[in-house]
Amino acid sequence: MKQLLAAFLLAFFSLWANGQNRVLPDFTDLVEKQGLAVVNISSTQSARGSGRGAQPFPFDENDPMYELFRRFAPRQPGMPGFGAPREFESRSLGSGFIVSADGYILTNAHVVDSADEILVRLTDKREFKARVIGTDKRTDVALIKIDAVALPTVRVGDPGALKVGEWVIAIGSPFGFDNSVTAGIVSAKGRSLPQENFVPFIQTDAAVNPGNSGGPLFNMKGEVVGINSQIYSRSGGSMGISFAIPIDVAMEVQAQLRATGKVSRGRIGVVIQDLTKDLADSFALSKAQGAVVNAVEKGGPAEKAGIEPGDVILKFDGKVISSSSDLPRIVGATKPGSKVTVQVWRKGAHRDLTLVVAEIAEEKLAARSSRPARPAERSANRLGLVVSELSAEQKRELKVNGGLLIDEVRSNGARAELRPGDVILALIARGESTEVRSAEQFNRLLAQFDKSASVTLLVRRGDMQTFVTIRPVPDRSAE
Repeated sequence: MKQLLAAFLLAFFSLWANGQNRVLPDFTDLVEKQGLAVVNISSTQSARGSGRGAQPFPFDENDPMYELFRRFAPRQPGMPGFGAPREFESRSLGSGFIVSADGYILTNAHVVDSADEILVRLTDKREFKARVIGTDKRTDVALIKIDAVALPTVRVGDPGALKVGEWVIAIGSPFGFDNSVTAGIVSAKGRSLPQENFVPFIQTDAAVNPGNSGGPLFNMKGEVVGINSQIYSRSGGSMGISFAIPIDVAMEVQAQLRATGKVSRGRIGVVIQDLTKDLADSFALSKAQGAVVNAVEKGGPAEKAGIEPGDVILKFDGKVISSSSDLPRIVGATKPGSKVTVQVWRKGAHRDLTLVVAEIAEEKLAARSSRPARPAERSANRLGLVVSELSAEQKRELKVNGGLLIDEVRSNGARAELRPGDVILALIARGESTEVRSAEQFNRLLAQFDKSASVTLLVRRGDMQTFVTIRPVPDRSAE
């Protein structure tokens, strides 16, 4: 018994000793060497304001102290900004890092956007005026230049080698506090954010606050793996969710900005959506993997290649499309004029199509079709939709041969997020798409389905098309 107890105590103290020897990582050497290449960026904009009740306070309008002074500081008639419009300066703070010894600096586009003057301060307190070489709002990357030589530079790493759970370090100027260092781990990779189609963000829990924007994210080797760009916050400060642009994306952008001052991207002319499990079942696909084509631009590269609405793009130029967010990134990174093979799934079979990539143009505001007027007659169906047939004028306006206007949405339809004003164009089942031409025909098609079966529809909303799957509400009347 004594021998067993002695063995147990020996094992316990051995484990305890090993635990004591495990220490948190030491970032000091990394910060001392790599922090030299991190800079503070201050940009100034001139603007005219109404001046009503305004004062020449030494605070930015977003600063909490500004509101305090605005409300309680004495107002003197005749002082600048009393009553009459006045010109004032707006200042924003950010961070950046030096990528070449002759003064090229990477930062976020929103840090220097529309700036009249940009001032860069190095860690040795030297200050330089900077000029913008180019900005790319689609990735929020900017390249600026200062006139200096023999500057310290960062080492660029491989964000693809990052692992979730790995330590990372952010250095920047939160709230103007130069060279502040915070650490955390990689929370996720390849994050997609709304309106950010070209960036697979790195998510971390390193503390990132206003002023960190444009600063570097380092791995434990002291290599830059990202540019701190955005935070998720309800307070305006760090809540442990921040997003960084992978450095390979940023370096590709800076190479083009440095060479031409602009970024060229590929486009193919399709509107897409994610392939859900319900949609995969409707298209007779075994995996919910790919991008569903909702619409094809008339005369665009995709139409010329033979891509059709309802196709599921599985591969582009040999690269697998796991989700719809992959396609814009891969297409955008493809050189315009390139001839590529696109693999699609259509009517239960794979098809390989050849496509020539075009160049993406400046973004244009999409004109939305006016909502068709509701005809007097309505038809109801078991999907919880009150529908009516389109008039000849409405069909001409929408450029469709058939379709049903949704007048009212109930039960199942509401669960599928359908809306009054949507137009049902087609019904998809077992990989086959059937165009909807009348309420009578639509009801006949629905009658072929078991009441417990899901139904997938191609729906027109404004100038966009989308696939929607309606799941039946379980009938509990017999319970």
